[in-house]
Amino acid sequence: MVSILPLTLTKATAHMRGKKLVGPVSLTLPPEGFTIIIGPNGAGKTTLLRLMHGLQRCSGGTVEWALPQAEARNRQGFVFQSPIMMRRTVRDSLAYPLRLRGMGKAAAYEKVVKCAGNFGLSALLENWAPMLSGGEKQKLSLARAMITEPDILFLDEPCANLDGRATREIESVLQAVQGQGTRLVMSTHDMGQARRLAQDVVFMLHGKVHEHAVADRFFATPETPEAKAFINGDIVE
Repeated sequence: MVSILPLTLTKATAHMRGKKLVGPVSLTLPPEGFTIIIGPNGAGKTTLLRLMHGLQRCSGGTVEWALPQAEARNRQGFVFQSPIMMRRTVRDSLAYPLRLRGMGKAAAYEKVVKCAGNFGLSALLENWAPMLSGGEKQKLSLARAMITEPDILFLDEPCANLDGRATREIESVLQAVQGQGTRLVMSTHDMGQARRLAQDVVFMLHGKVHEHAVADRFFATPETPEAKAFINGDIVE
């Protein structure tokens, strides 16, 4: 199957109520890798993710996939900071995106069992999804996004509300997912997490891509004073 990647943004902008939130942004994401997006509050991290995924309307410039937009839309996923739980069991929550795509119930449930095992959810399949713990909800969100085997997965600070143990579990799942070939693009405020996971880093500031570099180079020798200050934990305005 031909990949929907690379994803290319060319002078892309996003506005809301007449205010520019992001842009212009020119950025290319190749078919492989784990991109971490960092930056201070209000820098545009979430809006950039939503713009790439299609949740945020592109008000100028272009956001282009390697395949037509309609096909690309069905081969990507998005995980929100606060997990969105459906009022149904874990089993039926995982089966839902498969059923939407026309898969039969028996085949969907068979795939659910395998997916649940990969995400440590096998013992929870009959549990009511809204009653799960925070870490379990986020693992369910990840599993639900991954059960359709997307080419790329966008994640908006998926560990922001989790404790250390849950964060470690989610990071292990993400590394396994990326190792199996899924392209990951994730925002985070946690610099330790960024250092652990990133293969390349996008540093956002004032709605623009201030720096984009291979992770080792970015953390060792940032090109701008603003990036250096942010890495050091200083306030960047």
